[in-house]
Amino acid sequence: MKKDPPRNCSECPAFKLGPLSSLGSKAIEDLSQHKVRNIYKKSQNLFIEGSHPFGVFCISSGNIKVTKSGKNGSESIVRIAKVGDFLGEQSLFSGEQYKVTATAIEDTSVCFIDSKHILSIIKKEPTVAMKVIEGISKKMGFAEENLSSFHQKNVRERLATLLIQLKEEHSQKELDGRFRITLKLKRDEMATMIGTASETLIRFITEFKQANLIEQVGKTLFIKNLKELEKWSKPI
Repeated sequence: MKKDPPRNCSECPAFKLGPLSSLGSKAIEDLSQHKVRNIYKKSQNLFIEGSHPFGVFCISSGNIKVTKSGKNGSESIVRIAKVGDFLGEQSLFSGEQYKVTATAIEDTSVCFIDSKHILSIIKKEPTVAMKVIEGISKKMGFAEENLSSFHQKNVRERLATLLIQLKEEHSQKELDGRFRITLKLKRDEMATMIGTASETLIRFITEFKQANLIEQVGKTLFIKNLKELEKWSKPI
């Protein structure tokens, strides 16, 4: 079970990864007094599409899936937010309703900072403002890259690309050189991320195993041949 995030942000490993890491000790203490610490259980929503933002969320531990609903009610995973990431800042700064839903993939520790306080910090701290802008820009770049992938790559290439992305953000390197994917995604969740059916995803995962690109032990995936996987991710 996840523990509450530390009371003082300076004691939280995730704080060093986020846009507020440049704050001075006085500002950090003030932030620590204002934030609200929460534990979100697996499958519990932080916020839902169409609701009004009242602040931002910082992930202290765990992972959050960010999803968008289709016209037929289907769910598409936009991205997976990890430790140190901010959530909700785009809607807060634009003054719009949430365009996505954020749901805990596992029991997750999250800190909430209300809009008045986070906006005050950004006005006073130019470095923080630049880091927040940088974070939003990276999210937009990631979304554009994924959109381009859907138009230019087939399912096999999109799966290879997804596995490489998971390796970069959610993996640990084993002593034997393999990369163990630490994020526990269901097959239907992986399928929505590359825009295909679960049956098709499973077929290609089997193909990747037979080609000795990946290995599966229980529900855990290992990347065995990263260089070859990178070749498979590129359009022919």
